[in-house]
Amino acid sequence: MAIKTSNVTARVEPEIKEQAEAILADLGISVSSGINMFYRQIIMWNGLPFRPSIPPKAPVSLNEMTKEEFDAKMARGVEQANSNVGVTADKFFSSLKQDILKSYV
Repeated sequence: MAIKTSNVTARVEPEIKEQAEAILADLGISVSSGINMFYRQIIMWNGLPFRPSIPPKAPVSLNEMTKEEFDAKMARGVEQANSNVGVTADKFFSSLKQDILKSYV
């Protein structure tokens, strides 16, 4: 016996659709399976499976920065280092590790 299915129609911006489909393809997941997984998560959580929010400004990769932005970041870092502002790498990574562990609790 075949499983019954229904069609879902949604309007999505073309760029968003392409990006999402490319990621799903990289994961080896069909678009239908991805949508089915999303719907199942909505049912399991009795709502959206994530907290809608505006994320803090994400770090920008080198490829996304202009030369001016990169130079400004480097100048700021040199200025901080010369004036002993900041924390050691060990302290930074320890703090980062604690923040990551808190997000899993």
